[in-house]
Amino acid sequence: MKSAAKYTLSAALGAALLFALPTYATTTGWGGKVQPPQYKGEIFPPWQHGANAPATVKGLEFTVPEVNVLADFHGNLNNPKLVIFVAGNYYFAMAPLVAAFEQEHPQYKGRIYFETLPPGILLKQMAAGGTITVGNMTWTVKPDVYAAGLKKIKTAIADGILTAPAVPYVTNDLAIMIPKDNPAHITGLADLGKPGVRLSMPNPEWEGVARQIKDSLVKVGGTTLEKSVYEDKVKNGQTILTHIHHRQTPLFMMQGLVDAGVTWKSEAIFQEQVGHPISNIAIPADQNTTAIYASAVVKGAAHPKAGKEWVEFLHSPTALAIFERYGFKAYNAAK
Repeated sequence: MKSAAKYTLSAALGAALLFALPTYATTTGWGGKVQPPQYKGEIFPPWQHGANAPATVKGLEFTVPEVNVLADFHGNLNNPKLVIFVAGNYYFAMAPLVAAFEQEHPQYKGRIYFETLPPGILLKQMAAGGTITVGNMTWTVKPDVYAAGLKKIKTAIADGILTAPAVPYVTNDLAIMIPKDNPAHITGLADLGKPGVRLSMPNPEWEGVARQIKDSLVKVGGTTLEKSVYEDKVKNGQTILTHIHHRQTPLFMMQGLVDAGVTWKSEAIFQEQVGHPISNIAIPADQNTTAIYASAVVKGAAHPKAGKEWVEFLHSPTALAIFERYGFKAYNAAK
């Protein structure tokens, strides 16, 4: 009797525990299709073979593509001497820029930390006191410098987030990124509205470039083309809106998920330089949009001197030569 009672009690406890466990919704995967994993380091970020990590002592290096990756966070959080929040539009240029800056300012070598998230997300992190959670990890880091589009920098100065002046340094133009073989035979922006052409486009919710892309679409095909790309195709699944920034567009292409996407020209150039099967189509000047990149020191920065040195460095001949490798042009106030 005692053993039977014990068994009954165990069964009851087991059942209670089972019902107490949280339930999770099942998913059928991307777009309703189950896809096998493709753990290929040459396809999934972080790219550049670790060159974007400015820390000198890296300890155990443990990166699993698609699983354990923090591609937009760079450096060592242990007592940095310079913290940079920069819009992800040129994450690929940061490694050579930081290396050149450290040569001129060796006191900062291995002590620079930077993030390359979209500018709107970086502002949200700043508003949260510098605290951010990615996956299961939470940390706090406050920037000394913020870099983004010139208008956003000026607005942040007016809002008391940054200190004047706003310092512009380079410009960038839009391009249509395509797989190297161009299977959809894209020739220009008008082709993006064609039925069946699969797109990856920046999300208007947190990427300012989406507004500029919409302006270019309107120049070519009026509001009809803009609506087709950013509304109709989103609804029918032919446009994927990115969750982070331009890094996702070439990734989707290399997985065979999309036929084209509008990005900054520099991003497409970088993808070609690292040997990815990516190409691009130039957008004519009368249809294009030019971005002006600027930076400023953050109000109340922990390292204002280092921040000012970085801001000054960005428009130096050394930095401009690095930017030009990726198709950026030096900012000219006279134009």
